[in-house]
Amino acid sequence: MSPLRPSRREFLQIALAAPGLLRLQGQPSATADPWQNTAAILARIREPVFPNRDVDATRYKSINEAIDACSAAGGGRVVVPSGSFTTGPIRLKSRVNLHLSEGAVVKFSTNPKDYLPLVYTRFEGTELMNYSPFIYAYDQEDIGLTGPGTLDGQADAAHWWDWTRNAAASRRKLTDPATARMPVAERLFGEGAYLRPNFIQPYRCRNVFIEGVTIRNSPMWEIHPVLSTNVIVRGVNIVSHGPNNDGCNPESCRDVLIERSLFDTGDDCIALKSGRNDDGRRVNVPVENVIIRDCTMKDGHGGVTIGSEISGGARNIFAERCRMDSPNLNIALRIKTNSVRGGVVERIFMRDVTIGQVSQAVVTVDFQYEEGDTGKFPPTVRDVEVRNVTSQKSRNALSLRGYAYAPVTSVRLTGCRFDNVAQPDILDNVKDLRLENVTVNGTVRNETISR
Repeated sequence: MSPLRPSRREFLQIALAAPGLLRLQGQPSATADPWQNTAAILARIREPVFPNRDVDATRYKSINEAIDACSAAGGGRVVVPSGSFTTGPIRLKSRVNLHLSEGAVVKFSTNPKDYLPLVYTRFEGTELMNYSPFIYAYDQEDIGLTGPGTLDGQADAAHWWDWTRNAAASRRKLTDPATARMPVAERLFGEGAYLRPNFIQPYRCRNVFIEGVTIRNSPMWEIHPVLSTNVIVRGVNIVSHGPNNDGCNPESCRDVLIERSLFDTGDDCIALKSGRNDDGRRVNVPVENVIIRDCTMKDGHGGVTIGSEISGGARNIFAERCRMDSPNLNIALRIKTNSVRGGVVERIFMRDVTIGQVSQAVVTVDFQYEEGDTGKFPPTVRDVEVRNVTSQKSRNALSLRGYAYAPVTSVRLTGCRFDNVAQPDILDNVKDLRLENVTVNGTVRNETISR
């Protein structure tokens, strides 16, 4: 059983001891204003506390040796001073905060062999044994990555990014239903498979704190916590425009805060995920209780995205007070899945977001993403609310595309204003779309639509 899911007996014990706690862990109370539920989520999200001990990384042969020494002493802060340092993969350990000082630049080797042996990881929503992420932790508690310094993955057209041309066969093998029936320890990829490692990946960790760092030139997804609880990403600065360069992708995580960060990326700025296809249903852990606030989204496919690897579902997602503006940013709020991926996506809330321009629709729900309706697991998207969101320029205000037998349901827009909208809404198989005081190109709309 996943450590993130209490047993039935544990659920009953929680309900008897504190009825409100059970509801807030995954099912917020039915208040008039769903945003009232964020207080309970934020009360559980706290910064880890590290021992008051500093270890100078330059006194050891490698950053990993410094982390090991700090961990053996009981924990503390490993400090990387100003200067340029080249390293292979870094392994974070419990009660250790890796701190990059002002002027510190940690560059990662471009030799794939340095990221061996294989580790237990995820690639695009599927568990496997693959190259180590650049910064990795497995089953650790109270881990930190902080400071004003820079992490440079040194990825470019000749290193890592060019692997996209050779990875198709491995990606097909990885997502084959037969692979989902194999033990993860037998899913050996790595050399010759061309599946790029992620940049930062805490896997099955508790109390993860990432603050202040600058990230450049990632092989693919930049910050990718998996099956982790109590995750804080604060004040990071991400500029990386390679293929699949998503900024922050919490996957099957619970209680996550992402705030005051800059995303200027080659793919989705923030993408919430929960596993892909049969393997995602095998693990079956949603991404839930996520708060995104006060962030800036520039280039990217979606500002706040849910999917497409969303087979375990998503719920209780709150995004507020963000700024999005770029002709190269496609969509502000993006939900993408299909009947191969499936998943239940519900209780998604966005408010007070200011958009200069996006190149496509402001809000998109797409059941036709990639494979389309070719599977046996129709997705569910319901209870989505967009409140006080303004946009100065877009192709469409809305693009909502469900299935006739599984429509997109219960989407609400309240107090929004969308100017310079070039084309009408795209609405296919939508039930109970409610517009309340929504202004599009100067026309106020108050209506309920099902079509």
